[in-house]
Amino acid sequence: MTLQIGPLTLDVPVVLAPMAGVTNAAFRSLCREYGAGLYVSEMIMARALLNRESAKTWQRVAFDPGESPRSMQLYGTDPVVVGEAVHLLCDQGMVDHIDMNFGCPAPKVTRKGGGSAVPARPALLRAIVKAAVKAATPYGIPVTIKFRIGLDDSLTTMLTTGKIGEDEGVKAIALHARTAEQRYSGHAKWDAIGELKQHVTSIPVLGNGDIWDAQDALDMMRKTGCDGVVIGRGCLGRPWLFRDLVDIFAGRAPQPAPTVGELAPIMNEHARRLVAWYGSNQGVRDFRKHTSWYLTGYPVGPELRRRLSNIASLDELGDLLGSIDPSAALPAGQPTLIRGHTNSARPVHLPDGWLDHPEDATPPGPEADEIVSGG
Repeated sequence: MTLQIGPLTLDVPVVLAPMAGVTNAAFRSLCREYGAGLYVSEMIMARALLNRESAKTWQRVAFDPGESPRSMQLYGTDPVVVGEAVHLLCDQGMVDHIDMNFGCPAPKVTRKGGGSAVPARPALLRAIVKAAVKAATPYGIPVTIKFRIGLDDSLTTMLTTGKIGEDEGVKAIALHARTAEQRYSGHAKWDAIGELKQHVTSIPVLGNGDIWDAQDALDMMRKTGCDGVVIGRGCLGRPWLFRDLVDIFAGRAPQPAPTVGELAPIMNEHARRLVAWYGSNQGVRDFRKHTSWYLTGYPVGPELRRRLSNIASLDELGDLLGSIDPSAALPAGQPTLIRGHTNSARPVHLPDGWLDHPEDATPPGPEADEIVSGG
């Protein structure tokens, strides 16, 4: 089961969703060793990229030397800024694929007209997408977009958004099958993916939401007819999920989840790569949040979990992991355990009068370019 995104051919129809503070080069390189697919970077702000002021932004832009294809998610709300950023990335040969985010549900973003608020103004959305595709096309770089069902159940925008993407020349679209109001709560509405697939027919439609194991991915594709899947929270602490996806798409049964004895080397390697990428202090601090994701569901006591969440060195990580019974395994028949965001649903905050002028293509202003998550 391959997936074609413009000139890119993926051996399996799997895309890693950008996640702030997670999908850095170290994590992407680890996941890539388990399976093929498209591994998208952390989100990059178009405006920050052009300003060239933030060392953190340029660190996020960087790819591992052996990383291919180099896939980046770009965010912006001003068509001119987005077009210039895409031109910069393409002209300097920095990327092989650009994904654009229109799904962030964070109130601090939507209340300024960014994130999930943009599709509620289709003229603005079209202008942004048009600018990105126009800048990328001369270089043969495919552009894709990711978005949500809509603001809430009373205002869905996915069909219009998908059609705009198709009309303006994007090479694939991805739907996180939740509304902005849902944030990351409740269940993803897979039926919406099927509806979008029937509406947009000339480019691949990818599904995202509640893929916690490989079987979920297969079930989503069978139920909705979508062309591929986008993996987000399901791979937190489980980079081998990409191996399981390769297996199940090839008709093989996924391998059992690792025991702690098999898990410890994976955790140590992930931490080592973060240290190599960021330096000792930042790398170790960054890995702390991963320890709880890796050990979710394993019979490890609260005290050890607490100590792991406060590690100060790679040696301390190794010693603590070595103190756990290596035969410890996930209990048989354990239900899916959610990792990552679990925000409860809340009303979507928008700028005053935002919904009164859907055909207004005026950018909301630089303050809308502050974003906190992938969506």
